[in-house]
Amino acid sequence: MTIYEELGIRPIINASATLTRLGGSLMPPEVVQAMVDASKVFIDLEELQAKVGDKIAELTHNDACYVSSGAAAGIAVAIAACVTGKNTAAIHQLPDTTGLKNEVIVHKSHRNGYDHAVRQVGVKLVEIGYATSTAPWQLEAAINEHTAAIIWFQGAMTGHGDMPLAKVIEIADAHGVPVIVDAAAQVPPVENLWNFTKLGATAAIFSGGKDLRGPQSSGLVLGKRELIEAMRLNGPPNHSIGRPMKVGKEELCGALAAVRHYLSIDHEGRLSQTEEIVGGWCGELNRLPGVSAQRSWPNEAGQPMPRAQVHIDAAKAGISRNEVMAALLAGTPAITVAGGPDESIFLNPMTLEDGEETVVLERLVAVLQKK
Repeated sequence: MTIYEELGIRPIINASATLTRLGGSLMPPEVVQAMVDASKVFIDLEELQAKVGDKIAELTHNDACYVSSGAAAGIAVAIAACVTGKNTAAIHQLPDTTGLKNEVIVHKSHRNGYDHAVRQVGVKLVEIGYATSTAPWQLEAAINEHTAAIIWFQGAMTGHGDMPLAKVIEIADAHGVPVIVDAAAQVPPVENLWNFTKLGATAAIFSGGKDLRGPQSSGLVLGKRELIEAMRLNGPPNHSIGRPMKVGKEELCGALAAVRHYLSIDHEGRLSQTEEIVGGWCGELNRLPGVSAQRSWPNEAGQPMPRAQVHIDAAKAGISRNEVMAALLAGTPAITVAGGPDESIFLNPMTLEDGEETVVLERLVAVLQKK
């Protein structure tokens, strides 16, 4: 009996996305083994954090790396480091930012739930621009002696009312202000592990438990060594704002193994395979009455990967979109898919294990034909 069977929890086939609420992703054997090996001995945690970080930085063509307990924790500790630097008194003072740099600039069009990771440090978010446009002069006007950093959220909201990241970095550099990029779900492409920092961002932050397929409670902060060193002082095991955001020896070693594994993947071959799966899904589903399926690009996170968008005409198909989603989740095996606009669902091959694409198609066809 597995632990999930003992607890009465049904495993789910994830045809939706690398979502935290679904457990992120599935770790490959070498990542699991690295965590098991790490669990068997005592080590100096700060030394391991530094050496794992240096190795990941080397592998990803970056100056330095900090492994966090998830991307949101990476944002919080990075912002803390921007506020305090290596000043011990300032580190102990947080989240009280009195007398410290306590403003972080953000595009109005980038506001989202992950703002909490910034605000919990004790800083004030200063919005620039409008929902549909932002001008360089607005960023210039917002920067002052209280500015600790600029936060940039890369993803589905990018390009809708913001100015180009390169321009943001140019203006920030002229004022000596760090730019922190939240790129939690921005691999693939694999090159993003170094693209943002090569562009000049102070740091780019990635989830370790999404497409990297590392421990879900891990994240990577890739960037300039000065910031990373300040992050280590603001993070565990130090008594600081990052103390609750503990990264264990298992997660540290698992994150390194995940990066090595990800860099070894044939990403072109993987893309070709997902295109083949999406094409096969669409071809079969378009044979059914009341169903229209087509390739959708990019996916929900703005990644350059295909999905199938399946529109369901309830009057012709005899079943509604919501009924289809409920039936897939209630069946055996349970399958979760994403709801889309206009009575559609999205089928995502990225999170499927080999052979599950056939199970998803067969179950969906059976639900649609059952009426």
